[in-house]
Amino acid sequence: MKRLLIIGCGDVALRTIPLLATRYQVFALVRNPAYRAGLRALGVTPIPGDLDARHSLARLGGIADVVLHFAPPPNSGMDDPRTRHLFAALSRNTLPTQFIYISTSGVYGDCAGAWVSETHPTQAKNPRALRRVDAEQQVRAWAQRNRVRASILRVPGIYAADRLPLERLRAGSPAIRSSEDSYSNHIHADDLARIVINALRYGKTNRVYHASDDDEMKMGDYFDAVADACSLSRPPRLPRAEVRSLVSPMMWSFMNESRRLANRRMKQELKVRLIYPTVKDALRAISQTRPTSGDQIG
Repeated sequence: MKRLLIIGCGDVALRTIPLLATRYQVFALVRNPAYRAGLRALGVTPIPGDLDARHSLARLGGIADVVLHFAPPPNSGMDDPRTRHLFAALSRNTLPTQFIYISTSGVYGDCAGAWVSETHPTQAKNPRALRRVDAEQQVRAWAQRNRVRASILRVPGIYAADRLPLERLRAGSPAIRSSEDSYSNHIHADDLARIVINALRYGKTNRVYHASDDDEMKMGDYFDAVADACSLSRPPRLPRAEVRSLVSPMMWSFMNESRRLANRRMKQELKVRLIYPTVKDALRAISQTRPTSGDQIG
């Protein structure tokens, strides 16, 4: 049985683990000791370590045939030292044969609503996206240098029953009026977990894939759809300039960028069949549930 190492055990990783259990012996890098028991209950062997503390990663060298890198860069700076630390540790012993990195569609920056394929140049403007561009460049260079089969999944807004912008809606935060609004892209967390599995099976060497659904939806329409499904008031629609003055700089960085992600490569090469091709498909399935928390950005 092959050995698989997960870096970054958040929500999507936890959804992926049950799909891996029969095919891999799964290890996970864990910074917080409180999470170790829960991972063991899932059949995962926790490895203590912290990507911000390079010396703590010594055990990672040679431990796995496959690595899933879900961990985000730090919250500051213009590059990603965490990924650099990870590659230094992995390079100390027998290298993995496959590596999958979860990136973000934010690397494209604002595309003025245009359809974007995986060959579109990256034009990130904000530090958060620039850190992701740096991480992707590290993945490509390391994989090419060491002949590792690496796939990069560029992921848009992740949502699920417990990952909806309910607090934002309850607070009455505004959305941009439709004529000025930006296109947004989404993927259900369960579909993303399945995309990861298909990338393990079919992903090509040093290849980028959009992990996005079929929707062609503006951000305000997304908020409206969630509000309707959860019996909440739709957000007020205001002119673009006015919304900018009312939301946080972080929120505006999402609302200001407009693009539509083409997912043909994901479907054809990774053979993905989405459970939830559109947001409304998922909302119909969860409309009778009670999402718990989180102001996730679409």
